[in-house]
Amino acid sequence: MNDFNYLSDHLSCEEVPVETIAREAGTPFYLYSHRTLRRHFRIFDSAFAEVPHIVCFAVKANSNTAILRIFVREGGGVDLVSGGELYRALKAGVDPGKIVYSGVGKREDEIDFALRTGILMFNVESDQELEKINTRAQILGVRAGIGLRVNPDVDPQTHPHISTGLRENKFGINIEASLTAYRRAAGLKHLDIKGVSCHIGSQVTKLSPFIDALARLKELILQLRKEGIAIRYLDLGGGLGITYDRETPPHPSEYARAIIDAAREIDCTFIFEPGRVIVGNAGILVTRVLYTKENEGKRFIIVDAGMNDLVRPSLYGSFHHIQPVIRRKREEIVADVVGPICESGDFLAKGRKLPAFEQGELLAVMSAGAYGFSMSSNYNSRPRAPEILVRDDRWYVIRKRETWEDLDRGEEIPEWMDI
Repeated sequence: MNDFNYLSDHLSCEEVPVETIAREAGTPFYLYSHRTLRRHFRIFDSAFAEVPHIVCFAVKANSNTAILRIFVREGGGVDLVSGGELYRALKAGVDPGKIVYSGVGKREDEIDFALRTGILMFNVESDQELEKINTRAQILGVRAGIGLRVNPDVDPQTHPHISTGLRENKFGINIEASLTAYRRAAGLKHLDIKGVSCHIGSQVTKLSPFIDALARLKELILQLRKEGIAIRYLDLGGGLGITYDRETPPHPSEYARAIIDAAREIDCTFIFEPGRVIVGNAGILVTRVLYTKENEGKRFIIVDAGMNDLVRPSLYGSFHHIQPVIRRKREEIVADVVGPICESGDFLAKGRKLPAFEQGELLAVMSAGAYGFSMSSNYNSRPRAPEILVRDDRWYVIRKRETWEDLDRGEEIPEWMDI
C-alpha cells in the first residue's frame, strides 16, 4: 500500500497533485510520501513487537538524510556500508548504539570513524578485517563490538547480482569456517563478540530461504554458547522483497511470524536491516516526454530521465510500472521508454504495452524509492535530479537539483595547462 493515487484522474502524492510539483520543480525528480515511509517502518517494527529487536534501516537503499530522520524519529537504527553512510546517519541523528556496519571493504579511516562514534557492532567479513579492527581498537584504546557475517550458502532465489548468501558470493565467511573464526576472535583482546550476522540477498520473495538460513545460524549460535562465546545479537539482515510487477512477497507480519517461530530457543536481540521493503514503494521518479518516434515499426517514447537517474532497468533488467500523471482514455501501444543518455542500454522499459504518451506529457515511474537516487550518477555530465518529500498537503525539497556548476566542483586544471 502506498499514497500515490489518482484524484479525479490526476496522480497525487498524499494530497498534492504531482503535476503541481512538476510545474514548480521541473523534471525529472524523485518524489516520496512521508505517510507511506512512516507507515511501512511502523508495520515492520510492530511485526516484531513480542521479541527484543532493533530495526536498522539499510542506508544504501535510500541515503537522503531527511528520509533517514523519519526512521530515527520512529526509534530506528541503521545498517551502513561506508564512512559516508555513517556521516549521513549521524547527521540524521541516529543513536550510535543502533548502528551496525557491514560491507566487505572497510578502510582503516572508516573503521576509526566508527570506533570513535561508538557503534553497536561491525559485521566482519574476513579474517584480515578481524585483525585490522582489533589493531585499530587497540590503538584507539577501545573495544570493538563485532559479529561475523556468516555465509550460510542458501539460495535466495533472486537476481544473481543481488544474491549475497551463496558460497560463490564475495560476502561473509563460509559457515563451515566461521566457528574457527569465532574462536580466533575470542582470543583478540580488543574485540567484544556480540553477535552473528547473515544477509542472503535482496528482493527475496519467499520465506523458505530466510528460514533455511536461520536454521543453520541456530546451530552455530548454540555451538558458540557451548564454548563460552556469548552471542547476544542475531542480525538477520534484510532482503524482503516488494511488488514491482507480479511478485507476491510475504507481508512483514508473515515474515515476522515465521522468524519468531523458528527462533524460539535463541535468546537474542534480533537485528533487521530492511531497506527496499520500507522505501521501495514509497517513492516514484517523475519524468517528462521529450519526443516520440518510430523506427522501422518500432516505437520509442523519449523522456528526460535516463539510466543515470534510474539505473536498475539497465543494470538488472528490472521492471518498474510506468503510468501517466494525468489519466485519460487513449490508444495502447507497444514501445520502449528511453532516456537521453548516449547508450543503447539507456531505457526505463522495453517492449512494454503502454498508453500512447504524447510529447510534453508527465510519466510516473513507480516503485523507485529504493536504489533509485542512491545509485544515480552524473554520467554524460547530467546534473542529478532533486528529491522531494510530501507530507499531507505540502511538499519539501529535501535535495536540490544539481546545477552545471556542481558538475566540476572539486576539479582543477594544473598550472602547466594554462593557455
